[in-house]
Amino acid sequence: MQFRPLGKTGLSIAPLVFGGNVFGWTADEKTSFDLMDAFTGAGFNAIDTADVYSSWAPGNKGGESETIIGKWLKRSGIARDKVVIITKVGSDMGQGRRDLRKSWILEEVEASLKRLQTDHIDLYLSHWPDDATPYEETLEAHASLVAAGKVRAFGASNLDAGQLQASFDAADKAGLPRYGVLQPEYNLYDRDGFEGPLADLCRKEDIGVITYFSLASGFLTGKYRSKADTEGTARGEAVQRYLDDKGQRILAALDQVGAETGAKPAEIALAWLMAKPAVTAPIASATSLSQLASLTRAASLSLSADQVALLDRAGA
Repeated sequence: MQFRPLGKTGLSIAPLVFGGNVFGWTADEKTSFDLMDAFTGAGFNAIDTADVYSSWAPGNKGGESETIIGKWLKRSGIARDKVVIITKVGSDMGQGRRDLRKSWILEEVEASLKRLQTDHIDLYLSHWPDDATPYEETLEAHASLVAAGKVRAFGASNLDAGQLQASFDAADKAGLPRYGVLQPEYNLYDRDGFEGPLADLCRKEDIGVITYFSLASGFLTGKYRSKADTEGTARGEAVQRYLDDKGQRILAALDQVGAETGAKPAEIALAWLMAKPAVTAPIASATSLSQLASLTRAASLSLSADQVALLDRAGA
């Protein structure tokens, strides 16, 4: 397994991150354990979650995903330094707002550490912009957690190029460390938010990039090709917006590359992301061992320049 440096954080990760948003939602505890066993057993090392996962599932309140990961860490016996745990702070956990105040971060990190049953978080991300809180206050909170040994590195999610640059400027002016990682939405279909100024800034400043919605809510697996395919599925409503002309062009390109390589659409879509110079690793989730086996094959799939160009054109 060829590990990749995650920007300048000092962390190194395999080229695929497991998305823990399914834990406690579409994957129960036993299934989640089996998936993490198989994922790490295949040589991958990074698992992504957030304090708010999976609050959207009926009966949940948030924290379920972290709790399952914590139980797995304790049960699996895996050496703590062999797995990179990524979690996030800043979502509304009942306080009524997206929240990156220092007081909230210092409170919520303790809750995450308790649920994860660990003494440190490898990568801690500010989940959403919080316009009501100055960058300096948020960065000071993160820096204090690093100094205390509770967090190894920190970054942000869902910032645009202007916001990320503003956070850098604020850090430099205050003498604080910068965000070292960005987690943007990016996939073959949804490209405008990352490609261009934001990707250029990440490359210029050597920011680690781990992409979410890497398979466009499952659309890029190829199993949703009409509205009928989405009915009665957990992600059906989210997928329907991709069923347009652009989406059909992308599916056709994935099918063509699949015919040439023997790979499945999801494997090709992830390999396309892995080939992008600004991307460290995509995040993808699975709810069965067979799905997971397919996703992990993406790490050994090498796309030709012509195949990458075909996919680029389809999703332009």
